[in-house]
Amino acid sequence: MSYYTYIARCNDNTLYTGYCVNISQREKAHNEGKGAKYTRPRTPVKIVYSEKFKTKSDAMKREFEIKQWTKAKKESIIK
Repeated sequence: MSYYTYIARCNDNTLYTGYCVNISQREKAHNEGKGAKYTRPRTPVKIVYSEKFKTKSDAMKREFEIKQWTKAKKESIIK
């Protein structure tokens, strides 16, 4: 099984970082209002960046690292 850390762009141009097992299902869940509380009022959401990991722990560590970054730094890895 693979795990992913991802960055999603919300409809208000904010960025949300999370982790999941399936990118397309996670994007669908966010857009159906079943994702994170942060994204619920900000749909539609589009996952614009992801990284693949072998373990959940590694994906969560990367999620935490990215969440500490500024928006500018997040935008730089998206491009």
